[in-house]
Amino acid sequence: MPPHVTLISSSPPNGVRSAWPRIFLCGFLSLIAALQSACAKREPASTAVASRPQILRVSQRAEPADLDPARATIPDEFFIIRALSEGLLIPDPAGGAPLPGAAERFDVSADGLTYTFRLRPDAKWSNGEPVIAADFVESYRRLLTPATAAPKAHLFYAVKNARAFVTGALADFSVVGFAASDAHTLVVTLAAPLPRFPFYVASGPWIPVNPRVVARHGRKWTLPENFVGNGPFSLAEWRPHQRIVVKKNPAFRTAATVRLAEIQFIHLDTADSEERAFRAGQVDVTMDVPKTKLEVYARERPAELHRVALAETRYLAFNSRRPPLDDARVRQALALAVDRPRLVERVLLGGQTPAANFLPPSLVVVPALAAVPSRDARDSRDPPSPGYGVARGTPASGGPTVADAQRLLAAAGFPGGKNFPRFEITAWSSSQVATLETIQAMWRQNLGVEISIALREAKVHLAALAAGDYDIGFINTLLDVPDAAALLADFTTGAPANYPHWSDPAYDALLGELAAAPDTAARAALERRAEDFLLRAAPVAPLYFNTHNWLQSPRVRGWQEDALWARSYLHVYLDEK
Repeated sequence: MPPHVTLISSSPPNGVRSAWPRIFLCGFLSLIAALQSACAKREPASTAVASRPQILRVSQRAEPADLDPARATIPDEFFIIRALSEGLLIPDPAGGAPLPGAAERFDVSADGLTYTFRLRPDAKWSNGEPVIAADFVESYRRLLTPATAAPKAHLFYAVKNARAFVTGALADFSVVGFAASDAHTLVVTLAAPLPRFPFYVASGPWIPVNPRVVARHGRKWTLPENFVGNGPFSLAEWRPHQRIVVKKNPAFRTAATVRLAEIQFIHLDTADSEERAFRAGQVDVTMDVPKTKLEVYARERPAELHRVALAETRYLAFNSRRPPLDDARVRQALALAVDRPRLVERVLLGGQTPAANFLPPSLVVVPALAAVPSRDARDSRDPPSPGYGVARGTPASGGPTVADAQRLLAAAGFPGGKNFPRFEITAWSSSQVATLETIQAMWRQNLGVEISIALREAKVHLAALAAGDYDIGFINTLLDVPDAAALLADFTTGAPANYPHWSDPAYDALLGELAAAPDTAARAALERRAEDFLLRAAPVAPLYFNTHNWLQSPRVRGWQEDALWARSYLHVYLDEK
């Protein structure tokens, strides 16, 4: 997009032009030019014409259901929350260890159980109140209170007694591992050592709220007129399904270095509408790119096309409460009948990778000395398999085939798909329809199974998955921390993100072992076993590891986002050159 140029034109009064002789007019204009030149030497060019306001316009696909860190669930909500507030630590957009946020530093005890966070003494809420350690303690008490029903409370379970408090087994919050030893010191005690704990602290749900504002306004505290945060911007406007506007917070700790004056999150429903708005100069950063336009931008406007590999698995969740999806053979058959390479290479076209396993590659830790068990050396507690395990294989690599899928479905009582119920597969975006239609066609061709397709609004789709009000759901792993164990724990009994509503005591026990793993090698081996267990039980069918493709104006500088969809706006600005 070309830079905006303002042309200023000036003409002498009409009467003057007609009355004076030409020679005097030329001399007069020469004098004016000389004076203007002299003034220009004394006045910097940058002040001669006012620069455009630093207003960044970003496409916002999903309407936030909430801007409360305790209740938010999807990246689209945390895109905005992170502009308004910050936690003790913040993610490193470059993918490194978390960076200082509201805490300027932290110390860890020798036994790895105690983390002491030192808050910035000059930190303030947007209403001018100081940010103190007690605010964090109260924020976490509120989030962990059972009545809050925080969807991501599990991200606090490493803290001593946090799980017991969430489940109601413990009523006294004073014995949960949070303490404010003074106004600027927060002490967190863990139940067991967790080397990756700082990544949990940097996750969205650990962002604090101002407890006095919440007490005053209740659930309405997130309205623009009530919102108080400790981040670089303040909530100025929220027009549902239109736009959300945040403006620079002068009380923020580094307000002097925040160059953006305002961010507008503009609601656009589809990748096509985003791309049209981008070409029209109405948005600076999109959320997506129509797959039909990826090749065009790569060839003709490569500076505007951006891509990052995500630590995200797109998968199908099978509602195990609904027969015959309660039969592992049926789930395995449906999983095996999907040609993932074809889906990626002919339909998605955005640099995605076919998923022969569940964990994204960036989360898999296999140290050189780790003893990773082979498929022939599984623990006796691993689920029995009819010989067609979904794990670690594709037809091209000698793994399970479509013929295996057909035999599994026949063994479950549905030879050639006969008498198989007509299920519905649901998703949340029109951009996913082509993917669903491809899977629909594969199941029809390979198994004789017919399904229908339905789209729901993102928050409605997630609510339906959580409630078990669906048949087969297309969904992605919504990672908050780069931790394979956290992702695998989503499928333990009763976990909030256990969308298949699947339960197996042996899997739960295996995850318990993983949580207590004494070292990296043991952890890697247990992660491998747990993943294979999950794939063979098949409550989910991984499809592909996702990428994020978006369009960005060359004027936007300093934009960064990581593999977990976390963004930082602290160093973003618009270049007017």
